[in-house]
Amino acid sequence: MPYAGSLTGLFRNQTFRMLWMASLASNFGGLVQAVGAAWMMTELTSSESMVALVQTSITLPIMIFSLIAGVFADNFDRRKVMLVAQGFMLVVSVILTILALEGFLSPWLLLSFTFLIGCGTALHNPSWQASMGDIVTRDELPAAVSLNSMGFNIMRSVGPAAGGAIVAIAGAAAAFAVNAASYVAIIAALFRWHPSLPPNSLPREPFGIAFQAGLRYVAMSPNLMKVILRGFLFGVSAVALQALLPIVTRENLGGDAFIFGVLLGCFGFGAVVGALTNAELRSRFHNENITRIGFTGFAVSTFTIAVSPYLVVSAVALLLAGACWVVSLSLFNVTMQMSTPRWVVGRALALYQTGVFGGMAAGSWLWGAVSESFGTNSALTGAAIVLLFGAAVGRWAPLPDFGQLNLDPLNRFTEPPLRLDLTQRSGPIMIMIDYDIAQENVQEFLAVMTLRRRIRIRDGAQQWALLRNLENPDIWTESYHVPTWVEYVRHNQRRTQADAEVTERLLALHKGPTPLHVQRMIERQTVTPHDDMPRLREEAP
Repeated sequence: MPYAGSLTGLFRNQTFRMLWMASLASNFGGLVQAVGAAWMMTELTSSESMVALVQTSITLPIMIFSLIAGVFADNFDRRKVMLVAQGFMLVVSVILTILALEGFLSPWLLLSFTFLIGCGTALHNPSWQASMGDIVTRDELPAAVSLNSMGFNIMRSVGPAAGGAIVAIAGAAAAFAVNAASYVAIIAALFRWHPSLPPNSLPREPFGIAFQAGLRYVAMSPNLMKVILRGFLFGVSAVALQALLPIVTRENLGGDAFIFGVLLGCFGFGAVVGALTNAELRSRFHNENITRIGFTGFAVSTFTIAVSPYLVVSAVALLLAGACWVVSLSLFNVTMQMSTPRWVVGRALALYQTGVFGGMAAGSWLWGAVSESFGTNSALTGAAIVLLFGAAVGRWAPLPDFGQLNLDPLNRFTEPPLRLDLTQRSGPIMIMIDYDIAQENVQEFLAVMTLRRRIRIRDGAQQWALLRNLENPDIWTESYHVPTWVEYVRHNQRRTQADAEVTERLLALHKGPTPLHVQRMIERQTVTPHDDMPRLREEAP
């Protein structure tokens, strides 16, 4: 089976194997902590909305801070970013353990600490996911994402049950202590990993510019927007099952913390099965068909949980839910990574996480409020209806299949020799490119320039325009601005191998006897004594 071969290759990769095994321990601790926090909240308060807010407090910071974390992932050493995140969560978990042991926790204090742990997760996740492309090849990436999902869900199949047992025997404080200890393995593995970073002659992007670049790239990429939309719809509806499961366990099934952990374990075991079948599903079906299966299967599971008073039936429904959960979310994740070049992958993944976890945060609050007002069964039924709506949205916003686009850097740009002594921050820079286009090729030229405009703006160009010469209508001029010279260089270095097709089509349409005429100009209106106005170099011989 192709998937099995991919697994074998991945486990031969020492770095991947080391980090994957360390992540198992970390995921185990996080799942034990989640059980402890959810069950402790049921002991601290009888409010169903407060119980659901435990899930919100974990997912909300991922929605709020993911894009900021994505900027860090694309502009800093990802290994160091992850070390900072893991160290922060270790400290927070130790303090939470101490407060729980001393009996000082209140509902809002518990939510505050779970929120802080969520902040650490938000900082860690974009760097962790973007690092997969640094550790494995592009062909191995889908298997690596699936294997990460499988590892998490292996722990989901045992962690919650173990967490329920720990809470039942030793209390929530013991669950928090296990989580604190689990960070040690991943921190040690990150210290041992020394990735080889590609050389970069350009200065680091300023934070605000990098933030805008991430937003702009995703906004100008229709396929990425479709993935984020479907991820949001899945998150806002599917989270109801996890957010309300403690209440279902206690009220519908008459269970305790251990039964709650066992049910979560069934969800996790189903997710492992889903991860193992991912490659086979992708080889047989289009991505959109798999997405509809995921939405519909989870809807069936959610409705079954809503109406079933039987533990065995609920457990089987959770097996299906777990499989649909991992199949859908791993597919979204892989599609984002396969559709994004390396220079912006951290920010693209962060925006995807913002959509998914923002949906989860909103859904946890929404379904908690519905449960408190109309009952848990009504809330779960409503979530199942929204899931079916998410499947139907595919008619208008279908998930794209994995393309064969080569998103590696084009590496054809050579910084031109200049007669002005510019600094990197000199600007604004205006670029004008002249094309000589025969009248019979105008329609094709305009169609290709539509693609060119999207690529330009996506990669950082501003004020893009296409002009036609009134005196010589065959001459068309493409113009755009960039803030500084270094941003112009960065703009050209972002060009991918897949973008070369558009350039080649334009060159084929250009009928002039000479190559394209490119003018690079710096805007100046006044020059003060302290201006960075470049000095003329001596004439070249």
